[in-house]
Amino acid sequence: MSYRSRIIPVLLIQQGALVKTEKFSSPRYVGDPINAIKIFNEKEVDEIVVLDIDASKKNQPINYNLVRDLASECFMPLAYGGGVKTLSDIEQLIKSGVEKVIINSVSFENPKFISEAVEQFASSTIVASVDVTQNFFGKYVLYSASGKKNKYGTIDYIKHIQESGAGEILLQAVHRDGTGMGYDLKLISEISDFVSVPFIACGGAASIIDLHKAVKAGASAVAAGSMFVFTGKHKAVMISFPSSSELKW
Repeated sequence: MSYRSRIIPVLLIQQGALVKTEKFSSPRYVGDPINAIKIFNEKEVDEIVVLDIDASKKNQPINYNLVRDLASECFMPLAYGGGVKTLSDIEQLIKSGVEKVIINSVSFENPKFISEAVEQFASSTIVASVDVTQNFFGKYVLYSASGKKNKYGTIDYIKHIQESGAGEILLQAVHRDGTGMGYDLKLISEISDFVSVPFIACGGAASIIDLHKAVKAGASAVAAGSMFVFTGKHKAVMISFPSSSELKW
């Protein structure tokens, strides 16, 4: 297999700083997000995802000044998520330089929001983020950082998102986030069986082999955080990205 699947760094922002989590908790300071984007520019990455975890968890407003600063430095397509609640938010983000807007919690409250967003801004602009974790019994359940409940089961919810017209799905395995245990290949395989839109697998990557396995399991693209910001067993901070030759499998 030759490399053509997208490989996407995920940057988590908290109070304007770049952080990294494990299982969506215990944020660790990593550095300056602008500096990270400059390095990823040099690495010629396919695209980048920025998620503001304060805007998501603490119901804080979108920091448009920061978004504009990030977008102005970004040579690659930028997808942003965090605090998106209205169609006006999406419009402002696009005007700020964002190519794709990631929607999550608001669709728990308003199941029609994705279809409304797609109607106004086109499916290619809208990415639906689905956070999934595994409960004590090994069952996959929807995770909400804000604690909001959703009436759907995991599979039904993803089908609903697809039917609503989202152009892409960001599938985040919360139970693998920041662990370096590899992607949840079973979850990826199950989702790929019925999803017809592109979906990005995220959560658990530690090596190029992990990226390869996720694509082989059915992911359209793969995303990672820790793999691209840490190095070594002590997780020293070092922004990195595989070369084109390393990504030929």
